[in-house]
Amino acid sequence: MKLAQIAFRNIRRNKRRSILSITATTIAAMAIVLLFSLITGMADNMKYNLQTYYTGEVRVRNRMFDKNEDMNPLHLRITGYSNVMETITSLDGVASVSPRISFPAMIYIGEKNYKGMGMGVDFNLEKHYQDMEAALALGRLPEKGKKEVLLGVGLAEEMGVAPGDKITLVAGTMRRSTNGITLRITGLISFPVSAMNSKFFLVPLDTTRSFLRMGDSVSEILIKLQEKTSSIEIEKTLNKLFQTSGFEDIGATSWEHIPTSYTFMKMAQAAYNIMALVFFILASSVIINTTMMVIFERVREIGTIGAMGMTGGEIVRLFFLEAAYLGVLGSLFGVIIGIIITIPLSKTGFSFGAAMEGVSFEISDIIYPRLSMKSTIVVFFYSSIIAALSSLFPSRRASRITPAEALRSI
Repeated sequence: MKLAQIAFRNIRRNKRRSILSITATTIAAMAIVLLFSLITGMADNMKYNLQTYYTGEVRVRNRMFDKNEDMNPLHLRITGYSNVMETITSLDGVASVSPRISFPAMIYIGEKNYKGMGMGVDFNLEKHYQDMEAALALGRLPEKGKKEVLLGVGLAEEMGVAPGDKITLVAGTMRRSTNGITLRITGLISFPVSAMNSKFFLVPLDTTRSFLRMGDSVSEILIKLQEKTSSIEIEKTLNKLFQTSGFEDIGATSWEHIPTSYTFMKMAQAAYNIMALVFFILASSVIINTTMMVIFERVREIGTIGAMGMTGGEIVRLFFLEAAYLGVLGSLFGVIIGIIITIPLSKTGFSFGAAMEGVSFEISDIIYPRLSMKSTIVVFFYSSIIAALSSLFPSRRASRITPAEALRSI
């Protein structure tokens, strides 16, 4: 009788043992699929937050701004920014732009004061750059030309204010003087990142420019690109255009070349890979231990088939085939269950709010796992191969036992 047929017969004959092996592989494969989906979702989320709120896919600033960023150098600005944006939007591959002015400020409510980080934005352009309406928790967006403000929900809660209330900002201007302005709260925004909710507020760009004495200038312009457009190529193209268009004092930088963002991404990816490796090892140990346990429990059976004339090599191949069949079934079930669980979670997400509280890291409170077909296929083949290979050591060892010793072992 062929070994493959004997292997199938043994699997069917020992149902409880087969179910145990399949279950171990299923659980391990399912867990790895879920882990990889979560890791992919975290990486995508961090990339989106960085590009939306901090760097864009390409960032345009005064060439000296980054070196002096800690000093809030509003004088190192992009003057005539409307002309600069025309140059940017004339390029193929540019999807949207967001001119901004970021500034620290003291917020006064009566006799109390709070620290906050302001951001002047053009709300009309911002609608194309990010979905602010979806993030709006209460009220409405501020209007152009009005003294209005949009507060992060955490900051509003800390100050005990709501839409309709007024706050007073005091901040340093471009000319290093101090200025104040009273704004009416029009709404509350729920940023995906906890650290932003607790300190950020948004003001119309023209109001911010007037308040900070910026004239026709902004601190930076963030750029988002169309799919499959290289941020590095856009960086090179823009820098050439700036040099030939009279904008020699400003420069474009791909988000991949911004140390803060790209370093975070590299560190995060390395941490995720280590997590995956550890989990791979743990999952492999479950599969290996189960397979070895099953085979060592079958020493008497090995002695019997050895007494019937089956050689040691044939015994090893027989158990390898059994483990391979069970491994493929377990891996298939695990991958399918992992996909079934991941799909609804990709809609509802995992809440990391408590874990991320007080942490200044560009990961949202809610992470949406995302399936990666590449990693899912790798998990299937990896689990199947591990289950099959884990049978080699115990079966080789058991095959060396003489029939008489095997029959006396139980």
